[in-house]
Amino acid sequence: MKQHLIFVGLPGSGKSTVGRSVAERVGATFADLDKVVERQQGMPIERIFAELGEVAFRRMESEAMGSLLEGDPCVLAPGGGWAAQPGEMDRAKEHGLVVYLKTMITTAVDRTKMHDYRPLLMSDDPYERMRELLKEREPFYIMAHAEIDNASRPIEDVIDEAVVLAHAQAGW
Repeated sequence: MKQHLIFVGLPGSGKSTVGRSVAERVGATFADLDKVVERQQGMPIERIFAELGEVAFRRMESEAMGSLLEGDPCVLAPGGGWAAQPGEMDRAKEHGLVVYLKTMITTAVDRTKMHDYRPLLMSDDPYERMRELLKEREPFYIMAHAEIDNASRPIEDVIDEAVVLAHAQAGW
């Protein structure tokens, strides 16, 4: 029986990149939770944070994830902070296979610099801010069913390992 495949990790750990590729390879639907919330709210994440605040965003994120978890199995990539919200990892683990994409702080920062605006990473020292986020969030990330080291490996190797997990442990 197919289960959801949920990737967790720091911003820049590759959740969306790996998730999208794995979904394509196993024939699953892919959902980037931040994009789902943006579509539902009709505004970008940075505007939600600026106008409504992080607490409101986390509520929206939790509701969107709940709806996805109750739906047909798919591959999910929540934002980096989702896993650290009370009860979210436990709920996700009941509905699917949760995989922690572990990466180095320097790699995560370098990847996030190349991409869109990230409200919680705006800092004079993004490396120190990422260290803080890892310290806060890793106790939740390590609750995942499986861990894939995504630090200095070719992305195709990471995707291959995730596909093997999808087949072996999530029924894909």
